[in-house]
Amino acid sequence: MKIIKIHILLFFALLLAGNTALAQIQVGDDMSEIDYSRPKEYEIGGIVVEGAKYVDASMLSMIAGLSVGNDIKIPGDDIASAIRKIWDQGLFEDVSINVTDFVGGKVFLQIVIKERPRVSKFSFKGIKKSEADEIRNKINLSRGDIATDHLLTKTQRIIENYYYEKGFLNANIDIEQVADTARESYVDMIINVEKGSKVKIGKINVIGNDNLSESQILAAMKETKQRGHFDPLTPLGPMVVNTLANVVTLKPLKAITGVEEYFFDNYRPRIFKASRFDEDDYKDDKKKIIDKYNSKGYRDAIIVRDSVYRIDDRNVGIDLVIDEGDRYHYRSITWTGNTKYSSETLNNVLGIKPGDVYNKELLDRNLTYSETTLDISSLYMDDGYLFFRANPVEVQVENDSIDLEIRLNEGKQARISNVTLTGNTKTYDHVVLRELYTRPGQLYSRSDVVRSVRELATLGFFNQESINPDIKPNFADNTVDIEYSVEEAAADQISFSGGYASGYLMLQAGLQFSNFSMRNLFKKDAWRPIPAGDGQKLSLNLTTYGVNSLYYGFSFTEPWFGGKKPNSLTVSFYQQFTTNWREKTDANYGWFRRTGVSVGLGRRLTWPDDYFSLYQGLNAMRYNLKNYSTQYLNVGNGNGNFNLISYNVTLSRNSVSQPLYPRSGSEVSLSLEITPPYSLFAPDKDYSSMSDNEKYKWVEMHRWSFRAVWYNELYEKLVMMTRVRFGYLGHYNDQIGATPFHRYYLGGDGMVNYSLDSRELVGMRGYKNESLTPTNSSGSTVGGDLLTRYTLEMRYPLSLNPQATIYALAFVEAGNCWLGFKDFNPFDVKRSAGLGVRIYLPMFGLLGLDWGYGFDKVNGSSDYGGSQFHFSIGGSID
Repeated sequence: MKIIKIHILLFFALLLAGNTALAQIQVGDDMSEIDYSRPKEYEIGGIVVEGAKYVDASMLSMIAGLSVGNDIKIPGDDIASAIRKIWDQGLFEDVSINVTDFVGGKVFLQIVIKERPRVSKFSFKGIKKSEADEIRNKINLSRGDIATDHLLTKTQRIIENYYYEKGFLNANIDIEQVADTARESYVDMIINVEKGSKVKIGKINVIGNDNLSESQILAAMKETKQRGHFDPLTPLGPMVVNTLANVVTLKPLKAITGVEEYFFDNYRPRIFKASRFDEDDYKDDKKKIIDKYNSKGYRDAIIVRDSVYRIDDRNVGIDLVIDEGDRYHYRSITWTGNTKYSSETLNNVLGIKPGDVYNKELLDRNLTYSETTLDISSLYMDDGYLFFRANPVEVQVENDSIDLEIRLNEGKQARISNVTLTGNTKTYDHVVLRELYTRPGQLYSRSDVVRSVRELATLGFFNQESINPDIKPNFADNTVDIEYSVEEAAADQISFSGGYASGYLMLQAGLQFSNFSMRNLFKKDAWRPIPAGDGQKLSLNLTTYGVNSLYYGFSFTEPWFGGKKPNSLTVSFYQQFTTNWREKTDANYGWFRRTGVSVGLGRRLTWPDDYFSLYQGLNAMRYNLKNYSTQYLNVGNGNGNFNLISYNVTLSRNSVSQPLYPRSGSEVSLSLEITPPYSLFAPDKDYSSMSDNEKYKWVEMHRWSFRAVWYNELYEKLVMMTRVRFGYLGHYNDQIGATPFHRYYLGGDGMVNYSLDSRELVGMRGYKNESLTPTNSSGSTVGGDLLTRYTLEMRYPLSLNPQATIYALAFVEAGNCWLGFKDFNPFDVKRSAGLGVRIYLPMFGLLGLDWGYGFDKVNGSSDYGGSQFHFSIGGSID
């Protein structure tokens, strides 16, 4: 049998032929003719598919539009159309349809395909393993994928975009296919990458800016930054001369601009922002330039044209031509639609008056949302007017003056219908809902929503960056549903350390469960791995040097004692036992035991505002000494029993935005720990001649502490932290003086290595541990009665991932410690500066590493603080 093979290219060639040639094809004994000038319809009698290994034959016929029993015209467009449909799938390297036979008006077809190879594996050449791992996650290639043109093109484009975003604008990607010798129709893909040189923005030229300096315009571009430049050798002379000339000729603005330009051109480091070019960021930054002009009164400012061009293989340049237009002022401001508040009240809140320079940014902020001051929307929305809208309309623009009409649609007050919670897979609903300031039935308040988000972040149970309130207005009945979406984050912490020194093994272990559930303690199914979800805190600590030293303690906090109000109950117990490292059979064997218990109740206040809280606690402690006297504890010649009962009260205010990396807010606390004035009850006793055992049998003191810290976001996550701290240990009786317990020790990392005498260790970087503490005549530190410390830090986050929050910091610090007010000198402080990094890991808490340099001499020595490294845990330095 002769097979007649019809190719789509031959078919189109015959259609284009200008003659009416006839082709006669003989098939079997039936001398049938295929007349290309007279197509004939045949019934499809059968279809055979050849070459299909992974594609279903019946599905292929269906894609081609060919079915047994259907009619087909030969010659005609039907076969050409079928081939095109199969080809368009992109799965085949070759497609043809053959006529194998004609029988009684029926035609029998053969579809012959050659499938594209599949991916066996893929690898990278020319790049590091870390880069290859990142790209693997982006291209999402898998074994068995068909190596289509689309797949290859998509893979190439993804890799090019990956390097484009990193500043490699000339990256060349070549994908090579090598046949897999182990599997037929499979290929290994070798992705060859030539990154080329990283292309950065070498220069941004601004043209036409007369009223804003180039530095102001470039600062407005948040992501598009030119390369850093540092040239301290550029002469200052011309700048000084020009500045003086502008001042003498009464051109102060030009003088300031000239100084700005000089320092911008010659002292321009690039630290926090890369200077790579990104098209999308560039478009956004051009809008920010116009916003900057609008905020300065230049309402009609436009970028006439701009161009991006290549300077060389490593740099591109940008030219911006600006038409600033005229500077506008508000001539009049009127209100319409306001029934709730008078125009005078609204004008006071708006903070813009006739005659002020046109400022679109300030207008929008004071109408819609201001983080620092009351705005018009907050005025209404904090009183339930969820559907409030303000539309500023420029009713007349004449010369450089604008008449502004602000049209209000107050709407009706909306009440909260439902408050729901999603995403809390471990924490119980009631633990979260009780912290919210938005309750069903209340009038909607935007401030309450913002405060609720802050309280959820403060809990520490959720990813503070992903807490999202979804406001769902119901216009039909003037209600609103609020859904808070949260993401659980690890809150528990574990610490374990060990060491070997002087022949002894030291082990330390600590557990802190920040979302504990005491009520589920005896429920077997609740241990996953511990009972959790009720927001309680349980801490367990153990430190041992073997039989010679042992410390253990626990504390438990119920933040909502009674379940109805945010009254926190805290109970703690601890005991420390250590020996003087002698054998028990030794006549000089001695030991020390410190046992303490405390109960405290904290209460959230509503006055002066609800950021205030009041804590009150009772503490009881007993010191037992027998033949125990060291340089760290020398009282009663190493023998005696000393007791302390104290009352502690702390008034604090905490408005910090979030606990891990605060960007705004403050934390201020004033506390007093006070004991009964035992000596005043027996005024006739001569305490100056008493032994330590009698004098300090009942410890008496009053200790005052003040701490304050402020956070201010200066520029896109760059935070300035300011902190001050004061402490004073007072006494009632001058014959007794200050107690030898509970004194202040300043310097170093602030970590507790020993605290037998309940000393308060205060860290200060750039100096060794306790080196800034007063000393006695023999040179031993005796602890201070008075403490001051001042800290200024600049912080910038490297990662805000809740699983590993990391930020770098630079600091300056000053402080000192004195023996009472008689030695106090507020100007006699020890200074230091340095750099550091903080890493918050949910399992281990806050870890810190700092390098500090102390500029002053330490107490009792001629040595300076000098260069010091400090490691801290749990904010011990802070």
